[in-house]
Amino acid sequence: MSDIFKEIDEELRRENFAKLWKRYGSYIIGFVVLVIVATGVYVGWRQYDARLRAEEGERYQVALDLLHQDKLKEANAAFAALAQDSGRRAVLARFEEAAILVRNRDLPGAVARYDTIAGDTSVDPAFRDLAIILAAQYGLTHDNAAQIIARLQPLAAADGPWRPSAIELTALAQLKEGDKKAARANYQRLADDRTAPQGMRTRAAEMVAALAQ
Repeated sequence: MSDIFKEIDEELRRENFAKLWKRYGSYIIGFVVLVIVATGVYVGWRQYDARLRAEEGERYQVALDLLHQDKLKEANAAFAALAQDSGRRAVLARFEEAAILVRNRDLPGAVARYDTIAGDTSVDPAFRDLAIILAAQYGLTHDNAAQIIARLQPLAAADGPWRPSAIELTALAQLKEGDKKAARANYQRLADDRTAPQGMRTRAAEMVAALAQ
């Protein structure tokens, strides 16, 4: 009797499966095909992206090698080409372009490049903040000190990684303006900042002592 009931149960299952397949089979096949295609596209994209990154890395290394060989003109052309791409190293290439201008003693040109990066909303905020720091650093010799202080103020007031540098550069700009009192206050602020690098804190403490005389 148990065998008979088992056969009947299996027959009912086959019949129900046949009905379900007839009703939903095309949807199931479509879903399976979609999954296979999507998986293929994803794997293909990953391989393509990896190949592009490898090629971009090779081009970046070639540009760095030219830079280390002091072939500045060729290195600048290589970085300029990379900067036009949309890859991960495009922003780094833009920084390298500005650094080459610094090496060529074209500080206004370098500051202009850093300002362009800082104003580009498509660039990661951390890199934009770094561009502000570098523009201030190289702009101290010729730019308006008050404008530098104003641009650094948001970074000096925030808790980001560039705060210590922003405070130190602000103090330098204030010294350029002749405001020793404000500069000493910022140096003291930096010397007391336990999150700042030790070398920077030591330098700030020395400035505090020098400005107290």
